[in-house]
Amino acid sequence: MQFIEALVLGIIQGLTEFLPISSSAHLRIVGEFLPSAEDPGATFTAITQIGTEAAVLVYFWGTIVRIISRWAQSLTGRVPRNDPDARMGWLIILGTIPIGALGFLFQDVIRGTFRNLWLVAIVLIGFGLLLGAADRWGRRQRELKDLTYPHGLALGFAQALALIPGVSRSGATTTLGLALGYTRPAAAEYAFLLAVPAVFGSGLYELLQAFQEPGGPYTLLDTFGATVVAFGVGLAVIAFLMRYLKRGSFLPFVIYRVALGVVLIVLLSVGVLQPY
Repeated sequence: MQFIEALVLGIIQGLTEFLPISSSAHLRIVGEFLPSAEDPGATFTAITQIGTEAAVLVYFWGTIVRIISRWAQSLTGRVPRNDPDARMGWLIILGTIPIGALGFLFQDVIRGTFRNLWLVAIVLIGFGLLLGAADRWGRRQRELKDLTYPHGLALGFAQALALIPGVSRSGATTTLGLALGYTRPAAAEYAFLLAVPAVFGSGLYELLQAFQEPGGPYTLLDTFGATVVAFGVGLAVIAFLMRYLKRGSFLPFVIYRVALGVVLIVLLSVGVLQPY
């Protein structure tokens, strides 16, 4: 039964990682309604995110290889440092620093306090409204080639907010990108690319910790199965979202976030769910 539960959570992870609705919040909430009625935990969440980030590697393979190649060549002078792809490499490195530093410094809070469902509900609503405002009033004129180093660092700090379940890694980065005047596809693509080193880093760290100190409701086999499922579902969701953003807005996701937050508050208020 636990393996089936893990697969269900893998599907949830794949469906929600790239949509701006917070995969960690959904894993936290759905876990309470499964037969085990238990929080999957930060370790399970981080490891299954490796699957969804592998989907990013597959979908953006050509872009990622080009960025890494041009960035490496810029170190030896074979490519100018102002080359767009080389510069994107530096921007991703710069943008990864905030979440790496804050994630390391606040590990205990991330595993404990931040997983309070009251906090998750408030964050779902609050950041949903921010996304709606940025999508409504953002100028949407800048493309990825216009990304500056200050903007890259600021977007890195936005990504770091996703350490709180309910914020959404892609949602936070995309929201600030829209507010800074970037187009929807540009903001989403940078959010996906920026997440790759951070998610792989945290996922591999948690995987190593799981080998050294087994624990949590799911075994490593359960988690591996969920990670594979998350990869397949996540790849389909990326393809859908990148097509959708060429013509659609983020309004449906804003409405969903606010509605889910309100439902969660009601369930917590009547005692159907407990904060921890």
